[in-house]
Amino acid sequence: MTDPSALPARIVIRMPNWLGDVVMALPAVDGVREAYPAAHLTVAAIGSVAPMFEEETPARQQQIVVVDKATEAQTLRDVGADSILLLPNSFRSAWVARRGGIPNRWGYSAGVRGPLLTRAISRPRGEMHQSGYYAELVRGLGLTVDVKPPRIAPRATTAGRAAAILEPIPDGQALVGFAPGAAYGHAKRWPPERVAQVVVRLVRERNAACVLVGAGADREAGRAIESSLPPDVRVLNLIGRTDLRLLVGVLARCRAFVSNDSGAMHLAAAAGVPVTAIFGPTRERATAPLGEHEVLVEPVFCRPCMLRECPIDHRCMKRISSDAVFASVTRRL
Repeated sequence: MTDPSALPARIVIRMPNWLGDVVMALPAVDGVREAYPAAHLTVAAIGSVAPMFEEETPARQQQIVVVDKATEAQTLRDVGADSILLLPNSFRSAWVARRGGIPNRWGYSAGVRGPLLTRAISRPRGEMHQSGYYAELVRGLGLTVDVKPPRIAPRATTAGRAAAILEPIPDGQALVGFAPGAAYGHAKRWPPERVAQVVVRLVRERNAACVLVGAGADREAGRAIESSLPPDVRVLNLIGRTDLRLLVGVLARCRAFVSNDSGAMHLAAAAGVPVTAIFGPTRERATAPLGEHEVLVEPVFCRPCMLRECPIDHRCMKRISSDAVFASVTRRL
């Protein structure tokens, strides 16, 4: 039997820096929580993703701390933890954890950071889903992890904010969300005119309402979609108008969701929304949404290239038709 005094009492989990990775790491976080139910759990994340943990997630943490490059070591020191799980693989994350005075530092022995860790786990070989990659780290610590679809639910206040911003859409009307952007680069983006074609058919043939979501950098894609719509078809454009918590509330109201490979895609899937995911240059086996979702790919010779910009004709995305996406969404509705 394990000596209770040997169990960690205060654990920090340093989350990844990308929204999609944070969502895919939730099963691993859940594994840590289940293994140490009595421990005080702190989630440490950068400011752009930390608010997600203000909603209902499997982390069930007692504390959320926002970290940045300038003050991260001191922030971790102030937490007073005895153990930290490092989900980022960077040398810097291990160095900062050591400077933060945390005695037990767990993580993958990536690069040359192994000596900075007190428990360095060998990285798994072969291709696997990113969620499984995080889960294998926790399993390497001797803990049990069940890789099941992550779950996120909005709190009541967030649901109220979402209801207010979605007020133009009548109650009972099916709402379909679209995330036409992608932080990685233009190569991951399905053409805006194709998005507009699907919106038109959903509005006219399914009497659905459509909403666009995304970050401020996606406004150009939103404007291109709106300019491609006929006068009788409207879309609610919320691109750049939602913070992360409000986005969770809006996604939870959707009946279906269409997205490129993006953080919004993973967030929608975790919110329990059936997703039609459009993949081009990236590896769907590594980052597809977990659960009963549909992934559309075009098997061209050059994919997955993992490039930010396509050097040829963007065939991996342009050959995915609006008919295929509309059919997928219809099946989800």
